[in-house]
Amino acid sequence: MNQNELTQAFRAGELSITNYISQIENQFENIEPAVLSFIPKPNRFERLQTEAEELIKKYPDANNRPPLFGMTVGVKDIFHVKGFTTQAGSKLPAEDLQGSEAASVTKLKNAGALILGKTVTTEFAYFTPGPTRNPHNPNHTPGGSSSGSAAAVGAGLCPIALGTQTIGSVIRPAAFCGAVGFKPTYERISREGVIPLSATFDHVGFFTPNVETAKRVAAVLLEDWRIGELEVTTRKPTLGVPTGRYLESASDYALACFNDLCHALAQAGYEIRRVQVMDDFDEIKSRHDAIMSYDAAQVHKEWFAKHEILYSPKFSDLIRRGQQITNYQLFLQARDAFRASIIQTMSDNQIDLWICPPAIGPAPKGLDSTGDPAMCLPWTQIGFPAVNIPTTKNEDNLPMGLQLVGKWNSDESLLAWAEEIEKVVRKI
Repeated sequence: MNQNELTQAFRAGELSITNYISQIENQFENIEPAVLSFIPKPNRFERLQTEAEELIKKYPDANNRPPLFGMTVGVKDIFHVKGFTTQAGSKLPAEDLQGSEAASVTKLKNAGALILGKTVTTEFAYFTPGPTRNPHNPNHTPGGSSSGSAAAVGAGLCPIALGTQTIGSVIRPAAFCGAVGFKPTYERISREGVIPLSATFDHVGFFTPNVETAKRVAAVLLEDWRIGELEVTTRKPTLGVPTGRYLESASDYALACFNDLCHALAQAGYEIRRVQVMDDFDEIKSRHDAIMSYDAAQVHKEWFAKHEILYSPKFSDLIRRGQQITNYQLFLQARDAFRASIIQTMSDNQIDLWICPPAIGPAPKGLDSTGDPAMCLPWTQIGFPAVNIPTTKNEDNLPMGLQLVGKWNSDESLLAWAEEIEKVVRKI
């Protein structure tokens, strides 16, 4: 059985606690040593057995159980979780990094989820990678910074994993690892209890095997989830393709795959409108780095003063760049103007969703780099919700995907439409 089938059987009372945890443990022991997506933790499955027993006692009626009952979760190691140490992929003293449990983790627990463990992150959710391998080809990166979470779901080790995105750290690794990745509208999932990289851009997101599961998780995690909006999106959305400098950043291979998906969607009855946007894409990227580096320098000011030698060269460079930023407010104003221009463009062209590649190509070979986040960057900068849907694999068994970007605060309709689009593009 896969994880979904196991959870359904456990939820329905068809699988004993011992049998359920034993099967999860067997899958973990068979797959995890090759993927290295989780932080090692002693007595992982003894703890899970105890927590599953407590869950059954709390909800003895199989017909009255919370929405995520028994589902296992991986948690990126910048989230604080009660009973776990937070190391954030860094060499800093652990005692300096601890805090109260993340609000998102508590919500998942309250909805019946079981914490399988902490997943590997790049150092402080930036670019220095950890040991995680791509579950589809171990010679290639899983992406970053939510590498462990994406790989865990892509490998079938758990059906839910929490991550964060500050540039492209949910959508890109989801694409590389063949998972659905969802980044909500900025701040619709609480950032409380998560070590920040850039408060201006940090988004808490998550990974699932499919959009149907993503909708269930979103209903638990997102503030003010409007279930009624899922029922009024029966019409097909108008899809916008953002042509110009941004789209040209993708590789020829990624664009060929993307054009095949556009053709399939057009054949399925979706209207596609090509609109030139982001002619100043290089400026957009420079602005993102300036804001992010300034924010990171503020977050790490005291830690860096005490432990500079323990930071990687990449992160040290980020902090030093941030220390030199003097026109921060001007960058924020330019970000706001960029968001307003995209909103106006969508309105003028009656676009419901943007569609675009989730990464500039498949996962690069090697583990020293997590890949280029350029295809995610502008949508993160303006805080729009986005989702990756896995599509095909290339000759190296590496997944490709399709990125859908919705309007500000339209997460419900984005996921409803994504579930229908998934039926088309997963057939490609």
